[in-house]
Amino acid sequence: MEQRPQLVVSVFATATSAVNRLRGSPRPFRHLVLCTDVTPHRLWVQEETDLFLVTSEVAACGVRRYRPGAPVAVLPAPLRAPFYHPPSRTEARAELGVPAEARCVLLMSGAWGLGPVARTASALADAGPHVLAVAGSNADLERRLRRAAASRPRLHAYGWTDRVPALMAAADLVVTSSGDTCSEARALGRRLLLLDVVQGHGRDNLQHELELGHADVVSARPDEVVRSALSALTRPAPAPSPSATPEGWRRGFTAALEQVGLA
Repeated sequence: MEQRPQLVVSVFATATSAVNRLRGSPRPFRHLVLCTDVTPHRLWVQEETDLFLVTSEVAACGVRRYRPGAPVAVLPAPLRAPFYHPPSRTEARAELGVPAEARCVLLMSGAWGLGPVARTASALADAGPHVLAVAGSNADLERRLRRAAASRPRLHAYGWTDRVPALMAAADLVVTSSGDTCSEARALGRRLLLLDVVQGHGRDNLQHELELGHADVVSARPDEVVRSALSALTRPAPAPSPSATPEGWRRGFTAALEQVGLA
């Protein structure tokens, strides 16, 4: 390369070890690792990493489990720009064709659409709420959602979409697996119903979200999701997260750069 980076930020565990192998000696760049899981597993934590960026004190403890003296910075969860300035509920519902006074649920389960999402979406829509169901990159799930939506006017099917901020703004409740979607929902002030479909670190993330409040957990069985969702729709939603601002993220990341001499 004609130009070598001063900074590399890894956001995936396998990238962490790969980047550290490429660094050589003397160090040509600083290496930061950003992990939003509440319990980083061993592959995330390499000796050569200059700084670990996490989003909770629990995750900081997880890093130090494997590297006791590791430099760690706790930052607000990073969000895509539209989540900092989402449309209003009224605007989002008008855009998506959801009646202003209807109950509305956003259903999504990660990029892979884990669990029986199509059956759950159909059962939820049959129970009364409008359902915004997102398949992510799961093409087979998208086809099944669109078939189900053809006979259910309250079911709105989506594949891979960049409209999640509007979908979330339109919803009263977000039903999802544990992950970064939870931070997005909290930024907008939406209650969570968490699908218990991811084992290991997913279960740890789920437990942490429950501790943060305004969230419930349910199995992936469609009938149980419907029962829990209808109940959750009767409970109050949280206020939008006060830490979910671009200024909060910028301040935290600037301070992290200062720690590695790159302010």
